[in-house]
Amino acid sequence: MLITHKDIARRLMGQEKYLKNKTLHISKFVSNSEKWDHGHCAFCSKKIDANTTDTFYTTEDNSYWICEDCYNDFKQMFNLKTR
Repeated sequence: MLITHKDIARRLMGQEKYLKNKTLHISKFVSNSEKWDHGHCAFCSKKIDANTTDTFYTTEDNSYWICEDCYNDFKQMFNLKTR
């Protein structure tokens, strides 16, 4: 799939403030609150919940989630690492 500059720009919303140079791990959805039953990809807003079978990456504290497509699109730009 060809990713365009417009597509990249559409998904950038200041994530460098909290995702630049982060080490992520692959995880099933884990909520940080009893009030939340789902989360969203930090770039494309794809929904993630306990029933999601897609691959997602998350920060150590499970505050930010990234779908596999967005991880691949932005890992170099954001210097994202996985453990």
